[in-house]
Amino acid sequence: MTRTYCIGDVHGCLDQLQRLVEICERDRGAQKLKFVFIGDYIDRGPDSRGVIDFLIGLQTWSPDEIVCLMGNHEAMLLAAIDDEANEPHWLRNGGNETLYSYRTPSPVDIPRKHIEWLRSLPKSHDDGMRFFVHAGVHPDRPLDQQNEHDLLWIREPFLSSTKDFGRFVVHGHTPIKSGVPDQRPNRLNIDTGAVYGRALTAAVFNDETTLPGQFLMAI
Repeated sequence: MTRTYCIGDVHGCLDQLQRLVEICERDRGAQKLKFVFIGDYIDRGPDSRGVIDFLIGLQTWSPDEIVCLMGNHEAMLLAAIDDEANEPHWLRNGGNETLYSYRTPSPVDIPRKHIEWLRSLPKSHDDGMRFFVHAGVHPDRPLDQQNEHDLLWIREPFLSSTKDFGRFVVHGHTPIKSGVPDQRPNRLNIDTGAVYGRALTAAVFNDETTLPGQFLMAI
């Protein structure tokens, strides 16, 4: 039996991330553990660099059991590195805080190890029961025909769709002002707004049922 812990948007909140991972590790008991991180590790919060270091370390410890997906904020950073014309857009969306955490004025000076890791991140993860993705999916396309932009950026028409997507979709990207996970019959949003002073959330899944059995949080 494996317990899968899917953790929402971190946005540089390293202390909460470390606490939540410890909570999950205690919760799993003797069961096999798997983590799925939903993306948006950087920007807006105080320690983007620390978050990336922490996640790289986790994957080194157990690469097959630690899945880190790309979020739109990672994509914005990479776009700024590839073309300086994209840098103002990234900076307006929290990039300044990320640069401060790296103690550098320019994204091109971020350590190569971190950039290569960010470029390697997958856009989705399908475990056979659930489809994990940062933003969501377009209701008009099958899961195997989604485009990268929608996986990283979509809100509507995904959020209001009642369609069966073929998998239960687990996502973040759209902060929930109530700070409570938003579970629908076809999807689950676990971005509870940690960077806005709310909890960082993990949804807990097992191998026997599609829906989460519980939620764990770190303030």
